[in-house]
Amino acid sequence: MPEKNKQQRILDAVLSLLAGSGIAGVSMRTVAKEAGVSLGLVNYHYEDKVGLIRAALLRIEEQDLELVTPDPGLAPEERLRTALRRVVSPEFLTTDYLSLRLQLWSLAQAHEDFAEINTAAQQRYRVGLADLIKQARPDLPRRECTKRAADIDVIQNGLWLTALLGLDKASVNRSVQRCEAIALQE
Repeated sequence: MPEKNKQQRILDAVLSLLAGSGIAGVSMRTVAKEAGVSLGLVNYHYEDKVGLIRAALLRIEEQDLELVTPDPGLAPEERLRTALRRVVSPEFLTTDYLSLRLQLWSLAQAHEDFAEINTAAQQRYRVGLADLIKQARPDLPRRECTKRAADIDVIQNGLWLTALLGLDKASVNRSVQRCEAIALQE
């Protein structure tokens, strides 16, 4: 099996263990077992548990940035609406994924590196979202686009928590509509 696939399996294992057991459930040995690879291979790619979790956080950051990556085939307003609706895609509304998100947010308290990664990832997500807003509403000052992106980010995080708790699916849908209204309001 190619090395890339093994590294992917290792990161998948870290994310799975984090979702199910939190940081306490992640060790080099449990990751190796979960990924179906040797402990030596995990140690070869990652120095320690912090390195494993750091790599997993960076992988999730890439996924978050994909949420706000514009589709060049769409008009600017539709690009924005598409990005805002992606957060309620079925792949993100699973208990496993939403549990993972809670664990990742809580990691900011566990290690300085994790806090820095989470903060930087959130900032990059907001910049991407602000860029989409600016493209859809070129008349808005950049500062206003940035403010709206921050407000939307807060709502989206609350939306995911609400979805995790299984509460009021209609509210989740209204939250998406509210995010669109914030982004596009005159």
